Amino acid sequence: MNQASRRIAPYLRAVACLLMATFALVWGIAPSASADAEAPAPVTWSVSPADEQGPLKQSWVELELDPGSTAERHLAVRNLGDRDVTFAISAADGYFTDKGRFNMLPANATSVAAGTWIAVQGKVTVAAGDTAIVPFTVAVPDDATPGDHAAGIAASIYSQGAKEGAQVSVESRVGFRVMTRVKGELNPQLAVSPRGQYDMTWNPFAPGAATVDVDLENTGNVRLKVSAATPGGAQPGQDAKSSEAPAQELLPGDKRTITLNVAEVWPLGAVTVPVTVKQDVVTMSGSVEALGTAVHDVTLWAIPWPQLIILFAVLLMAFGAFWGRHRRKKQVQVLVEQAREMGRQEARAQPNNA
Repeated sequence: MNQASRRIAPYLRAVACLLMATFALVWGIAPSASADAEAPAPVTWSVSPADEQGPLKQSWVELELDPGSTAERHLAVRNLGDRDVTFAISAADGYFTDKGRFNMLPANATSVAAGTWIAVQGKVTVAAGDTAIVPFTVAVPDDATPGDHAAGIAASIYSQGAKEGAQVSVESRVGFRVMTRVKGELNPQLAVSPRGQYDMTWNPFAPGAATVDVDLENTGNVRLKVSAATPGGAQPGQDAKSSEAPAQELLPGDKRTITLNVAEVWPLGAVTVPVTVKQDVVTMSGSVEALGTAVHDVTLWAIPWPQLIILFAVLLMAFGAFWGRHRRKKQVQVLVEQAREMGRQEARAQPNNA
């Protein structure tokens, strides 16, 4: 190798290394980009009540059946994605959450009530952009009790997820509720148990507040729509602002606690807060029938501690002023008496000196 070649060789090796690094980078990124491009789009779908022709313009199914009778209905599963999807179809007992939203038991929970009344095929495959109509049957047992029984029916897909380092199966589902009212004697009843506490403020020139918790239990056999409120004025002579909670539905056996916050309640010892509870029966058409309104009085102990502390301080200052004045007066009297005594002593001493 001549001298010119030796001078060029380091540059050639640098160019070769640069080319190799470029190829490695390209080939390292390309499979990843291809994998991202081929990642499946998320599955989106909808489920709604239907008839044999297609979806209906309603959000849930309401049935009124005799014990031992059967009804057949349909549901529509619409695949909004760009590929075929197989959905699992299931039914389960239904319930209302504390927020008032309807839900159904998860797949790993065992239904023991109206969820067991529904029979439906376990799977359905829906083409991309297509809708499948699936029939289901509601069979009421012969010994079913009269009243409302809630269930839900849904189409689900399962995916793999991680929880605490372990692979778990995640269920994603969309469905609607199936409410069955078994014919017979309906018995709407509501148990109400209010309790409360006074929330004091240390500002002696401002009112405090009251917190009232109303425990509600549907002890009857039909759905109830319940609301609770406190009217303005905690008791005569007080200026309390009213408080109202949104109406909620309670299934038979449901328990719910409604919290009411009442502002501007002055601490006057035993304070009475009236709580008005309104209850309606929910009909099968979704409307309500007024059942009645009841007022429950809640007595709170609102001790005016800030005002008592100020009163005690005022009394203490008044007593201090009175005691100081009394003490000064006594001291003056002692000095006057001493002066008189000194005068008498001097008067007695004068004749002897003469």
